[in-house]
Amino acid sequence: MALHTRTSAFAAALSFLTSAILAPAQASPTPAPVRARHAMVVSIQHDASDAGLAILKQGGNAVDAAVAVGFALAVVFPQAGNIGGGGFMLIRDKHGKSHFLDYREKAPAAATRDMYLDAHGNVAPGRSTIGYLASGVPGTVAGLTYAQQHFGKLTLAQDMAPAIRLAAQGYVLSAEEAHNLQNKNLARFPTSTQIFQRNGDFYKEGDTFKQPLLAATLTRISKDPTDFYKGEIARQIAAFEQKGGGLITTADLAAYQVKERAPIVGNYHGYEIITAPPPSSGGIVLVEILNILSGFNLPALGPDRSAAQVHIITEAFRRAYMDRGDYLGDPDFNTLPLKQMADPAYAAAWRASIDPTKPTPSKNLLRPAGFMPPPPQFPIPHESTETTHFSIVDADGNAVSSTYTLNGLFGSGLTVDSLGFLLNNQMDDFTSKIGVPNMYGLIQGPANAIAPGKRPLSAMTPTIVTRNGKLAFVLGSPGGATIITTVANDIISTIDNGLNIQQVADAPRFHHQYLPDRLDLEKKFPLEPAEALKAMGYSVNRLAVADEKNPGVWGDSELIAVDPKTHELLGGHDSRRSFGKAAGY
Repeated sequence: MALHTRTSAFAAALSFLTSAILAPAQASPTPAPVRARHAMVVSIQHDASDAGLAILKQGGNAVDAAVAVGFALAVVFPQAGNIGGGGFMLIRDKHGKSHFLDYREKAPAAATRDMYLDAHGNVAPGRSTIGYLASGVPGTVAGLTYAQQHFGKLTLAQDMAPAIRLAAQGYVLSAEEAHNLQNKNLARFPTSTQIFQRNGDFYKEGDTFKQPLLAATLTRISKDPTDFYKGEIARQIAAFEQKGGGLITTADLAAYQVKERAPIVGNYHGYEIITAPPPSSGGIVLVEILNILSGFNLPALGPDRSAAQVHIITEAFRRAYMDRGDYLGDPDFNTLPLKQMADPAYAAAWRASIDPTKPTPSKNLLRPAGFMPPPPQFPIPHESTETTHFSIVDADGNAVSSTYTLNGLFGSGLTVDSLGFLLNNQMDDFTSKIGVPNMYGLIQGPANAIAPGKRPLSAMTPTIVTRNGKLAFVLGSPGGATIITTVANDIISTIDNGLNIQQVADAPRFHHQYLPDRLDLEKKFPLEPAEALKAMGYSVNRLAVADEKNPGVWGDSELIAVDPKTHELLGGHDSRRSFGKAAGY
């Protein structure tokens, strides 16, 4: 990512921008990061963090702890934690070798390109998001057990014991967690209503939530994980799907395989960025964003979240998301221009198109010629917020960054009868119809069209950052289309702007995804830079200002940094979720 030499006119324009509209975010005091000498686990739910920490103290490594946290979140964070969904795990071992596990859901064999269109060729509302047809073949159990078998030190039964205990004995609900269970999609289906909502007698703060069916299923998996894909559990899942008109069969489950893929690797201001490859769009888009930004001296423009910085960063977002929509999909089904997207020369060409004083309307954006293959020859005008991420570093320096999901809040809303777990609605992450946005407003191309056995495009971006061969940061977030921009902003806030890892987790977020041509700002984003950005010409959407029912937040950064001086581990838990925790020893 070679530094870009700006012309004097460009520098003068940047100087004008800085002096005229510089408006720093007035950050409120934030707690200091949690410090630990040996190991650290950071997740969205305190019981899950404690489960991972307990495994580390028993002699497990970071992967054992990740397996423990993953299964525990299926119990204590059911809106996204899961055994009925899928995701990614990025592992960097103590020797510096990286592994990327793709356990993303796959389309059933009976899936078809137009399965979510009505008789008139329009997308049928809800068909890809709610109920039996919304689910892809789950990959979480395969992914977590593969990780344990290939990279863990303890047994699967040891790693799963905390999750089984939490399901059988229950955990105490906070007010926020109890409220989250009052979800309307759960109320559509009797088993979900019974388990999560006590048939309308909603759980309250302080109640203990027990899940005996899930405890029994987890116990069966801990004894024989192949049962989920080739045994009695698989037959129960397939029978449940068949009863409701779903597509997942025993053959689909038996055919499911975890993929080991080569991580995407980039560089940013002397740091190595190790991140997610396709079918995640996150890693390559993250690298493209950072490539574009590498030619700017962002701190010279102003402090973190100043209007001048946000403008330049947003223009990088806009350009990289344009490429995301046109080109990315499952690498097993498509040839993807990853080398071109990561080319520093391409980034420099994009960088030269950024006006330092005003936004480039997305409809006017022209891709630099001579780098990329031709985009699809039809108009493309344009994922899930309910994902969850956790970060782990053990005493030996092994690190795990893992993001997994049900896609939407509580997935499809369906709980598999007699097994007690929710199924995903991941099929919505495919392109149901070219040019029509999915549930998160993302419009995607034919590379992400539905096909049997295909994995849908994702924005999940588990990332590990090193410097001079030594671990520096473990990062990631949920947030659907906003995941990539959240991770990018986290990297920028710490590497460029010097925020500590807790300040990074809590910093107000902003997002642009090319289409719709709109700059989204979190509710707590300071008004002064927001107004300055609006004056520059951005269509600014201050989330939850117009609609106070919208919480106005997104993402959940669960982060770890390594103090370069003391070598202590610093944990940053996102304060947007009151029930999470950074746990270390």
